[in-house]
Amino acid sequence: MKNVYTVGQVNAYIKNMFTQDFLLRSLMVKGEVSNCKYHTSGHIYFTLKDEKGMMPCVMFVRDRKGLNFRLQEGQQVIITGRIDVFERDGRYQLYAQEIVLAGAGFLYERFEQLKRDLSERGMFAPEYKKPIPKYIRTLGVVTAPTGAAVRDIINITARRNPYVQIILYPAIVQGPQAAESIVNGIRALERLNVDVMIVGRGGGVIEDLWAFNEEIVAQAIFDCSVPIISAVGHETDFTIADFVADLRAPTPSAGTELAVFDYEQFRERLADLSEGLRVRMRRKVDWDRMRLKRLGVKLQYLSPAGKIREKRSELGKLEERLKERMKDRLMAERHRLAVAAERIKGLSPAEKLSQGFSHVADAAGRTVTDVHRVETGDLLTIHVKNGRILAEVKKKEEWQWMKNG
Repeated sequence: MKNVYTVGQVNAYIKNMFTQDFLLRSLMVKGEVSNCKYHTSGHIYFTLKDEKGMMPCVMFVRDRKGLNFRLQEGQQVIITGRIDVFERDGRYQLYAQEIVLAGAGFLYERFEQLKRDLSERGMFAPEYKKPIPKYIRTLGVVTAPTGAAVRDIINITARRNPYVQIILYPAIVQGPQAAESIVNGIRALERLNVDVMIVGRGGGVIEDLWAFNEEIVAQAIFDCSVPIISAVGHETDFTIADFVADLRAPTPSAGTELAVFDYEQFRERLADLSEGLRVRMRRKVDWDRMRLKRLGVKLQYLSPAGKIREKRSELGKLEERLKERMKDRLMAERHRLAVAAERIKGLSPAEKLSQGFSHVADAAGRTVTDVHRVETGDLLTIHVKNGRILAEVKKKEEWQWMKNG
């Protein structure tokens, strides 16, 4: 009777066969990542596939130290590891010990690594960036002598400023000799002392642009004394040269726009500034004239002659006021004098005499007002209106009503 084996025995046998196969102990397998899952334990489970098949894979947490990127769906990778059987399930799988990106992914990994290294060395630091001159006379260009990039640079320069001289270094921009050719172009144009330099090419896949990701190109850009504009690829393409250069342009056309100032726009701007200056000068002159006029009026007011005229005017006014007051005072005094004169006139003895009254005085000149002050035979002087009369008292007589009173 034939031997009957258990499932476990068969799986163990197959596992032993895998263990004894030297090729399966260490091999490199290339494929596309699918069904990638990061387990909470830290292990990574995924499937490696190509157009003809698929293979289950696992990377244990202890082997993840060398994995410097996150494994994702669709990545093309190269896995170094061993193939073994998981006895319990009777299923073989690839146990990954090292994973690197393949093709463009591998280049991207190199790109990120060089980017980190150069950044740590300070080659991207803004303090090392040289300013791009605003007005240039010579433009150095390091690019391929044929293609859309150089044609765009020439056409845009001619349109913006036909007085700018373009010095082209016909560099190799793709392939194994490209990096060295670009470096030679940068150094050659630096010796010609151009005002600014554009280093770049048209777009392409990462493999086509790789020369601008080489360290020797980055070092040449960093060491160059001439300001460099990096203009590589399309707007979404980034290279190491973009980070090291003094200015990054998304395309060669945009780099030319940044390097070459628009001559016609400059002339229009200059005309606007000139007109603005004339307007401001006219305003300034008009304002100064008005200010000078105000100062002249003020000077006339504050000058000694002006002060004298002002004081003369004040004195004239005071003189008029004094005359008016004197006239008023004189009239008032005349009126008062007339009133006093009338009063005096009313009290004047002469006036009384002219009214029929007389003044009697004794020999001593004393006024006689009482009959008892004279005696018979006394001589009296009687003053009348137009003279005096000497009389002798013959008789005196007292009014009887006075006694009765």
